Amino acid sequence: MELFDPQGRRLYLTAKERGAFVETASNAQREVRTFSLVLAYTGCRISEALALTPRSFDFSGRAIVFETLKKRRAGVYRAVPMPQDALDTIDMVHGLQEEGKRKRRGRAESPLWPWSHTTAFRRVKEVMHAAGIADGPHKCPKGLRHG
Repeated sequence: MELFDPQGRRLYLTAKERGAFVETASNAQREVRTFSLVLAYTGCRISEALALTPRSFDFSGRAIVFETLKKRRAGVYRAVPMPQDALDTIDMVHGLQEEGKRKRRGRAESPLWPWSHTTAFRRVKEVMHAAGIADGPHKCPKGLRHG
């Protein structure tokens, strides 16, 4: 993994920029907020986050279980710890622990964010812009991931 592009520009967010991203995301629209928190705290890829369903959340273990897409084969999972307050926010917005409602609505296997990859990318860029992150190759979801 390269940390700088051929012109010597950073390809990742600094700790201060990540903090600004999380702070700004905390004031964003509910679904954008939860999506942004998942990306910021787990370092997952957009496609991995978009594949999350209510069953992906392990509240007793305080983790999110992702299917790893980088391995190029199905069935490889990893559990990533999440801060309790972020899990509480995700639960509040998406009602993940409301087992009875989920079963009645058939939501257990439905993605939390029914967005396209392009829409998700756009939402992350909007939060980065609102956070005042300077333009550059680091101002993207991958820059957040590698921060």
